[in-house]
Amino acid sequence: MKKKEQTRVLLEKADSTPENDGPYRVLLAEDDFEMRALLSMALRKSGYAVVECSDGIGMLTHLAAFLLPDEFANDPVDLIISDIRMPGVTGMEVLEGKPEKRDFPPMILITAFGDEETHALAERFGAAAMFDKPFDVDVLLEKVRDVLSGTRSHVRSEEEKRDQP
Repeated sequence: MKKKEQTRVLLEKADSTPENDGPYRVLLAEDDFEMRALLSMALRKSGYAVVECSDGIGMLTHLAAFLLPDEFANDPVDLIISDIRMPGVTGMEVLEGKPEKRDFPPMILITAFGDEETHALAERFGAAAMFDKPFDVDVLLEKVRDVLSGTRSHVRSEEEKRDQP
């Protein structure tokens, strides 16, 4: 298998429930195959549907749901976990250029090159969290749960406000 594989979507079936409309969808953008496989497996075992991308261009392709009219969009995601340094477009560039839409998914950044300046930039651009490699996967999963805990209920309450006269 090539080190730089095509962007692929891997979804694990999960039961849909009225309270959460099915599993949360996590977009995982990581150019290192082993790290991506490890994180993807951990996320799936925790009940999340995972969309994997091996570079920043693949990540932007999947984020079209937030940038283009509905007829061109992929299924939206609830959270983005992205490496900062990747071929094409970096996770930091996506975070910096994200639209100011309330429904754009939160981002967690991961990096092997974390310094104080990088952490400050991530915070300034609105990252939900930033992890320096190596990190404890259980701590990442805990942060994922925390970040996702109110995302769908927040979107629903905003939609209900708009629908009221």
